[in-house]
Amino acid sequence: MKQYRLNRLFNARSGRCFDVAVDHGFFNEGSFLSGIEDLPSAIRVLADAGPDAIQLTIGQARLLQEIAGKDRPALVLRTDVANVYGKDLPDHLFSKVIDDAAEQAVRLDAACIVVNLFRIPGEPTVTDDCIDNILQLKAQSERYAIPLMIEPLVFQPNKKAGGYMVDGDPEKIVPLVRQAVELGADVIKADPTDNPEDYHRVIETASNIPVLVRGGGKVDDRELLARTRALLAQGARGIVYGRNVIQHDNPRGITKALMAMLHDDADVEQAAQHLGGPK
Repeated sequence: MKQYRLNRLFNARSGRCFDVAVDHGFFNEGSFLSGIEDLPSAIRVLADAGPDAIQLTIGQARLLQEIAGKDRPALVLRTDVANVYGKDLPDHLFSKVIDDAAEQAVRLDAACIVVNLFRIPGEPTVTDDCIDNILQLKAQSERYAIPLMIEPLVFQPNKKAGGYMVDGDPEKIVPLVRQAVELGADVIKADPTDNPEDYHRVIETASNIPVLVRGGGKVDDRELLARTRALLAQGARGIVYGRNVIQHDNPRGITKALMAMLHDDADVEQAAQHLGGPK
């Protein structure tokens, strides 16, 4: 049964997935709302561009699922909320999972549920929260036959990075990805390594579990396309990009460009031609 839902998530022609993450409002960070202040409008634009999936929360999933027709993107449901993204962190950090997450996902006709696995310097209790969340969700995932996407996320020290900044060191990413696989992930959503040529190590440690690459911070178009091409060449099965799409001047165009790269093996120049299209 899980395979039926995975078939909705991964493109039948290429075997790859482009999931656009627009679940940022879950985390109570004002800066995360740039580009999605009017989320109904943003969802309409994205759905029209046709990515494989859109990642949303229980409160906003309706905006995608109310779209008529059978060709809308699949829903990936965010199941956990955390307070770890600010520049000035509170004394108590947490990561909490929504109640009956898998059952709610089935009711919403989601293709997948997603949950974080944080590694934050000096904050082991947040990792404890994440592991508790995953252990709970894994049992639900099996009961309701809904795929579980785990998001291993390695942070830089907050005092050094000044907020939500990921650490691209493969020596830190690889063991956290492996832990996610050991905990039962059906799909991995992992940070890019600082050097994309190292990403085969992440793929190898995932033991044939499909790996989708997180987008991270916003970068210019050429850098994004070149990095995406390099990561796909290393064996990534897709991408989960948020700010690089929703904060783009042409969200529809960048979505089309990345879809061409994933599903038609377009190179950077070929993909970039979509950026001049309608917004």
